[in-house]
Amino acid sequence: MEKLTFYALSAPEKLDRIGAYLSERLSRDVARHRYGYVCIAMEALDQLLMACHCQSINLFVESFLKMVRKLLESDKPNLQILGTNSFVKFANIEEDTPSYHRSYDFFVSRFSEMCHSSYEDPDIRTKIRMAGIKGLQGVVRKTVNDELQANIWDPQHMDKIVPSLLFNLQSGEQKEKESPVELTERCFRELLGRAAYGNIKNAVTPVLMHLDNHSLWEGKTFAVRCFKIIMYSIQSQHSHLVIQQLLGHLDANSKNSATVRAGIVEVLLEAAAIAASGSVGKKTYTVHAYPHSGPTVLEVFNTLLRQLRLSVDYELTGSYDGSVNIGTKIIKAHEERQLQEAVIRTIGSFANTLPTYQRSEVMLFIMGKIPLISNSTNTCSHCIAVTAGFQTTNMLTALPSSFLEPLLSFSLTEDPEIRLLVLQILLSLIDRHDNTPKFSNIRCVIISDISVLKLKVDKCSRQDNLFMKKHGQQLYRHIYLGCKEQSSGRQHYETLFALLGLLSVELANEEVVVDLIRLALALQDLALSTDEAMPVFNRCAVHALAAAYLNLICQLTTVPAFCQHIHEVIEVRQKESPYLLPEDVFIDNPKYDPASNTNRIDFQFDLIMCSSGYNTDRLATPYVPQYTDEDRLSKRKSIGETISLQVEVESRNSPEKEERTPAEEITFETLKNAIGTVGMEEQERERRRQVVEKFQKAPFEEIAAHCGARATLLQSKLNQIFEITIRPPPSPSGTISSGYGQSQSRSVPIYEMKFPDLCVY
Repeated sequence: MEKLTFYALSAPEKLDRIGAYLSERLSRDVARHRYGYVCIAMEALDQLLMACHCQSINLFVESFLKMVRKLLESDKPNLQILGTNSFVKFANIEEDTPSYHRSYDFFVSRFSEMCHSSYEDPDIRTKIRMAGIKGLQGVVRKTVNDELQANIWDPQHMDKIVPSLLFNLQSGEQKEKESPVELTERCFRELLGRAAYGNIKNAVTPVLMHLDNHSLWEGKTFAVRCFKIIMYSIQSQHSHLVIQQLLGHLDANSKNSATVRAGIVEVLLEAAAIAASGSVGKKTYTVHAYPHSGPTVLEVFNTLLRQLRLSVDYELTGSYDGSVNIGTKIIKAHEERQLQEAVIRTIGSFANTLPTYQRSEVMLFIMGKIPLISNSTNTCSHCIAVTAGFQTTNMLTALPSSFLEPLLSFSLTEDPEIRLLVLQILLSLIDRHDNTPKFSNIRCVIISDISVLKLKVDKCSRQDNLFMKKHGQQLYRHIYLGCKEQSSGRQHYETLFALLGLLSVELANEEVVVDLIRLALALQDLALSTDEAMPVFNRCAVHALAAAYLNLICQLTTVPAFCQHIHEVIEVRQKESPYLLPEDVFIDNPKYDPASNTNRIDFQFDLIMCSSGYNTDRLATPYVPQYTDEDRLSKRKSIGETISLQVEVESRNSPEKEERTPAEEITFETLKNAIGTVGMEEQERERRRQVVEKFQKAPFEEIAAHCGARATLLQSKLNQIFEITIRPPPSPSGTISSGYGQSQSRSVPIYEMKFPDLCVY
C-alpha cells in the first residue's frame, strides 16, 4: 500500500487508471462473494483518496463513487455499512478542484431508504439505520457549500432527507450516546445550521408535512421537540421565517380538529418564546423588526384572533360548516376551549417581546376585533395576556387615549365578569413596582401601620402628572360608577380598592391625593344616599372600601390630624358596626344587619377633619361624576334603547338641522319665545321618552314598517332628484301642447334637430 501510494503521488496522471483497475477488481469480487478481497480493495481506495488531492482526482473519485454505489446496492448489511463508511470519509475531504458532472441523487435516495430499514435482527437494523443517517450527513456536508453541485435544498431532496431524520428521531428513546436518536438529532441540527435565508422554507415544510401525515400534532410532545431543535439550530435572524410558516400552517388547518390546531398553537408558543430569548441569551427578537417577507405584528395577532373567532364559532354551531349534516365532523366543546386557552397563552408570549407602545397598539387591535368575537370575555382575557409582565415608565405611552377610552367603556357594561377583567387590565398596566399583590387582601389593610406591607412608592414623574391631568377624571368616574353597580361583588370591590391603592402609590401628586380623598368621601355619600337602589351588601361594601382606602391614604400622607380622625372612626366601627369594615364584609358569609343604621355621625368620616393639611377649598367641593353620552350608550340594556339614543345624539348634532336654523335678530318677540322654552324642554323630554319606549316595547313589525316608510320617503325624494337631473334636453323644435292645455317639452332625436349653419362643421 505504501508503494502504491508513493506511485500515485509520483505519477498523478496514472491515478484514474489505478482507480478503474481497483473498481474492476472490486466489482468482480462482489459478484463472486469474495468479501475479504472487497474489504481490501475498498481500504486501498480509501487510502488513495485520503492521500491524493491533485487536479486529476476527479476521475478517480468517479471510480470510487461507482464502487460505493455498488456496495450500497448490495443486499448484504455489512457491505452497505462498508460503503457508507467509505462515503463518509470522502465527504469529509475538501477537494482542490470542483466537479461539474457529479450527481448525488442516488445516494440521497439510498441513504434515506436505509434510514427506514426494517431488517429482522434489531441490532443489524439499528446499524443500517445509523449508516443511513451518517450517509445523509455526509451528502449534506459534501454538497451544501459547493455551488456546482445539485442544490441539496431542493424539495425533491429535502422531502426525502427530513422525513428520514424525523422517523429516526421519534423511533425510540436515547439509551446510549451513539444511538439513532442522538445521531439523528446531531445530523438534523447540522442540516438546519447550514440553512441560508432562502432555504429555511424548504427545510421546514417537510417537517410540517411529516407531522400532518403521521398525526403527531395531537401529542404535542414530539412536535414541540422538533421545533425546539429547529429554533435553536437555525440562525437567529431567520426565526421569523419559521414563525411565518407555522402561522400559515395554522390557517391551512382551520377546519381540522381542535387537538391538531391546539398542537400547532402550542408549537407556535414554544417557537415564539425561543425566538424572543434569542440563542445568545438576550432578547434580539421583535415581531415588528421582521423583513418585508416575514409576518408583521398585526399579521401575527390577526391570525391568532382569527383562529380564536373560528374556534368560538365552531363551539357555538357544533360543526365546521355551521350546519350538522350526515358525515359532518362533530365539534368537541372542551377541545375547542383548550384551543382558546392555548391561543391566549400564545398571544401573551408574543406580546412579551414587544416594546411598550406596541403592546398598546396590539391591545387596541384586539379591542377592535370585538365585533368578530362572540364572547367579549375572551377579548378582555387576551388583553390580560398581553399585559403579563408589562413594565413601562411612561403611562402616556402605555395607556394612550385611543386604547384607554374603549377599555373604560367596557367597565360600564352589565356583565360583571367583563367589568372585573377590565379592572384587572388596568391594574396590570398601572402597576410598575409589583404592588398589586399587597393590595389583594383588603381585609388585612385596616392596620395601624401599613409599613408592614412594604409598598414600593416612587416619586411621581412629569409624564405621570400629565397622564393624571389628562385621564384622572375618567378613572375617578369609572371607579365611582363601578362601586355603584348592583351586580358588583366581593372581587369587584377588592379590585377597585387595589386600583385606588395603585393610583396612590404610582401616580399621585398632592392634587391627585386631594381628588382621591374627595372620591372616597363621595363613595361614603353614595352608600348613605337614599336615592340609590343599592342592596345592603353593596352599601356596606362601599363603606368598607372607603374606610380601607382612607386608612391607607392617611398613612401615606402622614398628616397627624387626618390620621387620628380616620383611626377614631375605624375604632368606633370596630366596636359598634363591624359590618362597615372589610373584615366582616369581604368574607364568604358577610356579617351585616339589614336593619342596621349606617347614618350615625360617629360612623362617618368627616370632611372637615379629612381636609386637615390640604387645600380646604378644593376638598370642600363635593365630587360629582360627570355623565357622558358614552356612559349612557355603554349601558346596553336593549338594542332599541341603543338605537334611540344614537338617533337622538345624531339628530342633535345634525348639520342639516344647523343649516335650517337661520340667524335671528334679538327682538321682543324672541325674548317672549325664549321664556316659554321651559315647557318646550318638558315636551322634548317626553318625546325622547316615547321614542325609547317605542323601540323597547313596540312589536318588530311596527318598527320595521316605520323604518320602511322612511326608506320609501327617501326613495321618492331620490326619484325626484333623478327626474330633474336626467331629464331629456329641451328640443330646439319648441314645445307641444298637452291635452289639458299645458305646454310640454318635446324630446326630438339628435338626427332630426335643425341646427344653424354656424353650429355645424
